[in-house]
Amino acid sequence: MNTRSTTLFHKIDLWEWRICQVFNQYARIQPFLYSMRLVSRLGDGLFWYGLMLAMPLLYGWHGFSITLKMALIGLGCTLIYKGLKQTLGRQRPYLSCQQINCQMPPLDYYSFPSGHTLHAVAFCTLVATYAPELWLLTSIFTCLVALSRVVLGLHYPSDVLAGAVIGYSLASASLVIFPLQ
Repeated sequence: MNTRSTTLFHKIDLWEWRICQVFNQYARIQPFLYSMRLVSRLGDGLFWYGLMLAMPLLYGWHGFSITLKMALIGLGCTLIYKGLKQTLGRQRPYLSCQQINCQMPPLDYYSFPSGHTLHAVAFCTLVATYAPELWLLTSIFTCLVALSRVVLGLHYPSDVLAGAVIGYSLASASLVIFPLQ
């Protein structure tokens, strides 16, 4: 863990704790909590895997190409977010602030960046480009994934924002470097 990043994150955490507390309070509403847990669980990959399996059925060979690109981007996203989490070592909000409750077990220990959001934005960007008729569905789901991570006490807003920026950047770069025909 990098000491300089720990100090920087602590300063940012002080500012973000209040925001996290406000979002986390909405988890007291049981139907909302259940829906955020469901969205987060689907954001673990189930929604995206289902979409990848559906692409060839919906679009034939072009859909298979989209699925392959999504799988490769997903692998890149995983390598990047795991490397950043291990290097930067930012604690999750519920570990840093007693007033924030963990509403769902995390998949890993560290918080920065949000891997769920990173993947969701990357996949949504690809879908918006190659299957624009699915853009609204994937965009709404992506926003709900990002929201769920803060509501459940698993991420700071800056984790989600960083995940979104990295995911969009990776997908956009892949569109330029490896365009589908």
